[in-house]
Amino acid sequence: MAITVKIPTPLRKFTGDKDSISVEGATVGAVIQALEIKAPGISAKIVDDEGKVRRFINVYAGEDDIRFLDGLNTVVADGAEISIIPAIAGGC
Repeated sequence: MAITVKIPTPLRKFTGDKDSISVEGATVGAVIQALEIKAPGISAKIVDDEGKVRRFINVYAGEDDIRFLDGLNTVVADGAEISIIPAIAGGC
């Protein structure tokens, strides 16, 4: 299954400055593992040592935050789009 992963600017150093990468995978976790093969080092920025999505990273399968679905076990369909979005903080 071809899945498009949208890569945020801070992580593009792992992808040769590509803003998206196509990988295969049946779940979000499998997609991140496949992404690691194409962009070594990127998965450590997305998931922690316990295998959970890092606190300040949001991962969306389509329009849905995977934290409100099945997390890394969220099933993705062929042609789906996954977005990796670092949290942004600031203000007064």
